[in-house]
Amino acid sequence: MRVVAFGYMTWGRRTIEAVLDAGHDVPLIVTHPDSDNAYEKIFNESVAELAADHGIPALVRNRAEDAEVREAVARADADVMVVSNWRTWLPPEVYAVPRLGTVNVHDALLPAYAGFAPLNWALINDEPEVGVTAHRMSADFDAGDIILQWSTPVTDEDTIVDLFDRTLSMFGPITVEALELVGSGRRDPVPQDRAKASYFHRRGDEDNRIDWSWPARDIFNLVRAQVDPYPNAYCFYRGERLRVLRARVTDDAIGGTPGRIVIRRGSAVVIVAGANARGGRNPGLLIERVRTDDGEEFDAAEYFPRMGGYLTSHP
Repeated sequence: MRVVAFGYMTWGRRTIEAVLDAGHDVPLIVTHPDSDNAYEKIFNESVAELAADHGIPALVRNRAEDAEVREAVARADADVMVVSNWRTWLPPEVYAVPRLGTVNVHDALLPAYAGFAPLNWALINDEPEVGVTAHRMSADFDAGDIILQWSTPVTDEDTIVDLFDRTLSMFGPITVEALELVGSGRRDPVPQDRAKASYFHRRGDEDNRIDWSWPARDIFNLVRAQVDPYPNAYCFYRGERLRVLRARVTDDAIGGTPGRIVIRRGSAVVIVAGANARGGRNPGLLIERVRTDDGEEFDAAEYFPRMGGYLTSHP
């Protein structure tokens, strides 16, 4: 089939590579320009370079609502369009042009986690599984009828990088299979249950701030959802920002005031966590590895040579 492709960053590139490898003709690629957003500098394999390597005409746009984009899509005379990690709204005047419509690929188990950073948000929220959805594009973000959906379980050993690797490996295959289904008409897409829908915004610096009134497990999830190369979860110690690189939840109850540095355990230290921590019935957070703002890394017990004092959410 003739497939117009809209894509950005590693997700978009891997999707388009799979479409090409499957033997489809790609007459046009549309991608975003490089961004200064911290999250858009991560896993940023260039779609524009892929287009150049294959001699495919490419347009670079922040948004795709101008006449040139609409006319280019119409001239491509495509059977279908594929969208992967396109970051702005696409109007019907664009996505409805191909005769078989548009397939969007999103790294979430829709209808939950539409929008941005779905894997980070899902891990923070302690979801038991994550996945990838191929669906028909509609006028609302990530709301179209589902063609295919693949999932993978989340364990306590997983970080955001593990989930990225597993779901990224699904992007190409699920797209190719979805195109086969769309082209053959063998499956009717399933409408999303909008009562179960959720939409999440882009993550920024404020979203990575540790709140010591949260339960220890919530903080643990935030830490592993923001490991390198993502911007790390952070707090403050004696007015200086401290990034928490690795942590886990204690097996025993740790009582006291949230944020208190309590006890050394091997190369780690235990921090009181949770709004009701004074009751002494909830676990604490065992911080294993930290990084200062100047880039130095330490085992927590090395960084905190004495117990006592507090970690805070603000300077």
